[in-house]
Amino acid sequence: MPVFIGPQLATLKMKAPSGSRWIHEVKYDGYRIQLRIDGDDRRAYTRNGYNWISRFSRIAAAFDIEGQAIVDGEVVVIHEGRTNFSELQADLGRGDQDRLIYFAFDLLWLDGKDLRKEPQIERKKLLKKLIEDHKIEDPIFFSEHHEGDGQALFVAAGKLNYEGIVSKRVDAPYRSDRVEAWQKIKVVQKGTFPVVGFIKDPSGVAALYLGRREGKDLIYMGKVGTGWDRTTSAQIRKALDTVVSPKQKLTRAIRKPKATWVEPKFYADIEYRDITSEGLLRASSFKGLSKGTRRS
Repeated sequence: MPVFIGPQLATLKMKAPSGSRWIHEVKYDGYRIQLRIDGDDRRAYTRNGYNWISRFSRIAAAFDIEGQAIVDGEVVVIHEGRTNFSELQADLGRGDQDRLIYFAFDLLWLDGKDLRKEPQIERKKLLKKLIEDHKIEDPIFFSEHHEGDGQALFVAAGKLNYEGIVSKRVDAPYRSDRVEAWQKIKVVQKGTFPVVGFIKDPSGVAALYLGRREGKDLIYMGKVGTGWDRTTSAQIRKALDTVVSPKQKLTRAIRKPKATWVEPKFYADIEYRDITSEGLLRASSFKGLSKGTRRS
């Protein structure tokens, strides 16, 4: 029985595949965890091979089987109807396991048998049977899949503010690599936010500080540091240099020693994955800058 199996990783795509060769699952916004069960020996490995059993002992104990199994899945916290990575991080920081849920989506080893060469759909059938036969329940859940039009599920996932979907070839084996047999399609959110400051670099900007208007208040929304090339960076700097302010314009001041503060006259178009529980943009990327009076 292997100690740890390197995870199979999905390739990012812009559009979901369709047809009978594919199944589709919701993409969970959490920590990828591989459960290794060998009798009373329980381990919970991260995607980099670190044993985090102390953080996920409740989940490991809930996978109550007597034999051997290596299960691939995702640990999440569900907050306001969907998985929320920031809430998960907060719970782990407190050492709180009460809200942790494990969505099991693949079975790599079972009672002495290596299942990695088996087709994807067969591994999922064996996993579902294992969970049902042993009456494994909360906080363990089988990750259900959908057949047919992946793009329809992707659109539905976007309406529900999910992170996206993962499409999987039904006939593919499991490989410890990034593969085309797993394809991830991410939901991207868009918004326009007033620029309240920036960090200089020698030829332009290293990052932009962003805000959001709530009535008369201007609230800090975090920073963005990607999405521009050297030419665009210089153009952003040239524009913002015209509205430099001696002090920040945020309603509730924040401490940013490297910041050059500006009047919120310019707006940044941003793509981002989510807004954290602290009210900050997560996984943000810059798409454009304009001057005007738009509100986020």
